[in-house]
This record gives sequence, structure tokens and C-alpha cells, in this order.
Amino acid sequence: MTKLHESASQTAGPYVHIGCVPNFCGISGVYAQDLGAQMVNENTLGDRISIIGTVFDGTGNALKDAMVEIWQADTNGIYASGNPDPNFSGWGRKAGDDETGIWRFDTIKPGPVPHRDGHMMAPHITFWVVARGINIGLHTRMYFPEEEVANADDPVLARIEHRNRVSTLIATRESDGMYQFNIHLQGPQETVFFDV
Repeated sequence: MTKLHESASQTAGPYVHIGCVPNFCGISGVYAQDLGAQMVNENTLGDRISIIGTVFDGTGNALKDAMVEIWQADTNGIYASGNPDPNFSGWGRKAGDDETGIWRFDTIKPGPVPHRDGHMMAPHITFWVVARGINIGLHTRMYFPEEEVANADDPVLARIEHRNRVSTLIATRESDGMYQFNIHLQGPQETVFFDV
């Protein structure tokens, strides 16, 4: 009997986009719309927000082949594994624009959720990033700038040893309901990533 060996790890290539966001790649007929493209509908509870951003490499260039997923609780702080708002998906997936690398999610502001020890976490959104040069998807979080008190008491943010790096997890409020959250893979503004 021939033994099969594990193949070598590779960075995310074009097949990630073809398989995960085929409509974005110009492949129609697989899904009516790419999975994760729409998180809300007209009946979704909560404050509507939009998040725009770009994934940057270590030289400050926008990655134009990044794919980003987000997971979050609903407005009441309930994840999809609980009993959330039935009009809210709790997750989204977007590819960066081919020219600019910019992605955008239209969602709602999540409510606070309990940490596994019962301590309440500040409202946040979990991000997962894949792109060229990344062997394993990167996990990070986005917190809201207006939640200063909740952020200061958040048990996850409290564990970040280098306090000057906490700011890499705080979005910038551009206007009412619009947030910018850029993800830097390396360099002086490197985003904090989590080993989950």
C-alpha cells in the first residue's frame, strides 16, 4: 500500500477567491450572490454601520488580492450559535477591490458579549484575513472608538502587553455609522493578531 504524504503548505492563491467569492471573480451560476455578501436586510434590528478598510503589506502597499471575513454578535450580543436576530447573518465575506484593495461591510453595531469567564467584552467584530504571502489566515478584532469605558474594561484588550499597540484594534469613526479599519500585516502600524 502506498502512503500519501502531506502536501507542502502554500499561501492563499487565486483559487481562494474562485472558491469563496466566485461572482466577484466573474464566475456566475455558482451562487446567486457570493456567500457572506449580505449580512442584513430591511428587518434587521440594531444600528446600521458600514466598515471600510484595506489590508496593507509591510511596505505600506495595499493588498489587492486580500479576502476578509468578519464574525460578530447581533445588537443584543448574541452570536449565530445562540438564538440571534433571524434577520442577521452574523458573518460576512468580501474580497478587496482589484484596483484599490478596499473592502466594505454593511452590518450593524454589535452588542457586548460575555467572555468565557463571564466578564463582559466591549462591542467588537472579529476579522479573518487571507491573501498572498499568508500561510494561515490571520485573526484580529475591531473595537469601536466611542466605547472608551467598555474598551478600557475589555478582558481581551487588557491582555495586550504593549499598550501602545491597542490602538491598532480601534476603528476610526469617519462619520455617523461609517468606520474605517485598516489592517497592517507588518511595520510600525502592525495590527495585533490573535492566536485562535
